[in-house]
Amino acid sequence: MNKIKIISFDVEGTLVSHEFSEVLWHEAIPLRYAQKYGISAEQARKTTTEEFEKIGFQGMEWYDAGYWCNHFQLGNPEPIIRSCVDKISYYSEVSEVLSSLAAHFILTVASTVPLYLLAYILKDVDHYFTRIFSATSQYKQLKTPYFYSQVCQTMHVEPDSIVHVGDNWNTDFINPREVGINAFYLDREGGDSVDSLADLTQLESIVLDGANYKK
Repeated sequence: MNKIKIISFDVEGTLVSHEFSEVLWHEAIPLRYAQKYGISAEQARKTTTEEFEKIGFQGMEWYDAGYWCNHFQLGNPEPIIRSCVDKISYYSEVSEVLSSLAAHFILTVASTVPLYLLAYILKDVDHYFTRIFSATSQYKQLKTPYFYSQVCQTMHVEPDSIVHVGDNWNTDFINPREVGINAFYLDREGGDSVDSLADLTQLESIVLDGANYKK
């Protein structure tokens, strides 16, 4: 860990809970759909969920509220998004950990969430981050090994100078490790996977131990 210059964070499930997205996709969008087409909320949820599942987690569109508002002909997504912002909830240790690590390292975000949604989600902590990377907005893909290699190139560092942490085993652990990034799997459910962390305070302890600090 002595070469570490950058700490990279996933967002949902890492910095914030999934509540905002759950409400946006499974309550706010269906509600607007029900209002537009004059059907029950239950039928709207069933119809929209079926459409979401046709794309699935492996499709970039899954993460894009603007795409779905266009697909369902619901108009401007901004009012729908704003109706959910009170559901944005940071994990309890986030502010303290980011403040601590920002004193020693360059902090970045590496997320699948589109940039316009990250602007809402990260509004209370974005001042800690030097760069915010969205795989879908900037690279038109999910968080593949290529995405992580592009992050390294953009930041002008070798992969082993970066630590990345996130809650998805494949996109936050396997893929960054494939290009040489030091990755940690965040398992807030308390599993015992190799290289897993229970929360971000554990990451803080690891990277501050013997790391070369940012001047």
